[in-house]
Amino acid sequence: MAFVEKAKKAALWFAKTYWFYIGLAIFVVIARFAPNFARHGGLIRAEYTIGYGAVAVIFLGSGLSMGTKQLMANMANWRAHTVVLVLQFLITPAIMYGFCSAIKAAHNPQIDDWLLVGLIVTACCPTTVASNVVMTRQADGNELLTLSEVFIGNMLGAFITPALCQMFFRGAWEFGNPANGSSITRVYRDVMQQIGCSVFVPTFVGQVVQNLFPKQTKWFLTTFRFNKVGSFMLLLVMFSSFSTAFYQHAFTAVSHASIILVCFFNVGIYMLYTVICFAVSRPIFLKKLPEPAGQGGAYAWFHKTVAPFYYDRPDTVAVMLCGAAKTAALGVSLVSAQYGDKNEYLGQLLVPLVLYQSEQVLCAGFLTRFMKMWIHAEDRDKEVESDSA
Repeated sequence: MAFVEKAKKAALWFAKTYWFYIGLAIFVVIARFAPNFARHGGLIRAEYTIGYGAVAVIFLGSGLSMGTKQLMANMANWRAHTVVLVLQFLITPAIMYGFCSAIKAAHNPQIDDWLLVGLIVTACCPTTVASNVVMTRQADGNELLTLSEVFIGNMLGAFITPALCQMFFRGAWEFGNPANGSSITRVYRDVMQQIGCSVFVPTFVGQVVQNLFPKQTKWFLTTFRFNKVGSFMLLLVMFSSFSTAFYQHAFTAVSHASIILVCFFNVGIYMLYTVICFAVSRPIFLKKLPEPAGQGGAYAWFHKTVAPFYYDRPDTVAVMLCGAAKTAALGVSLVSAQYGDKNEYLGQLLVPLVLYQSEQVLCAGFLTRFMKMWIHAEDRDKEVESDSA
């Protein structure tokens, strides 16, 4: 009996600790055998019920829990916006383009060229909408900064991503150039509608409710554990992406070798992106800059301008999560709009995007524990210093 009780407790602990990953596995199985249920345009019209509804719930929680003054301060943080945008639309796509060009140059017949095109398109996409906020919250990072980057990145991504695709797909990659300018107008409309309805409106409503009813809002968030609700909504977003991919026969359109390559490559490239984001967020040379001797002068102005580019730990976590992540919710719309819903290679194009989304969530979920420990280690160090003083 004692063994049975221990087994029950262990199983319960495992379910409570890893419920997100268990739920993801269940949803992937459902998506495999019933893809029409949660695909875009399917039974529940997931592009609205999940693409808008589930994402809106996540950002409603953000609006209810964040202070208005702090949110405005983070929206004005132009340094962080510049760094994240450079990482999103310059550094990460360039690295992916280099790797994919090297793989293509190897002329391996088992690796589908259109799959490599999908990897490049994935790297050109803006940061993800939902998982960044959820993961930053779990790591105790700067959720306000993450929300700002999500809003700005996805607004600009509607214009920048198609332009990047046109730039990269030349020469040896000419076959992958969408060259479908007439459809880009629809992409702009869809993105503006998506960001407005699922990000801006729920965040604004949450801010209004929080400022009008602060005590009731705090009770609501604590009682109903809204953080867990946000994580479940993220599962629904991933469920919809997998359902769409399975319905498009994305995973059967390419070889097993290509799928295995993408799975391992995505994990490696996400970790590489994360390390680069960390290095860019906390450049060592900025810590070694000497303090200016006086208030005036060119060096004092230079130091005042560049020193804030060395971010504190909560901001660094936000930059790491935003810089390395790529959206699938808007990415599917961008791919479909550029290449057409009936494109024979749509399945190959969607595989890297859908797999990258799920793997970045798994990797981020693993890393957030260490990020949280790293953030609070600084707090403990400050407490020790104050006690010794």
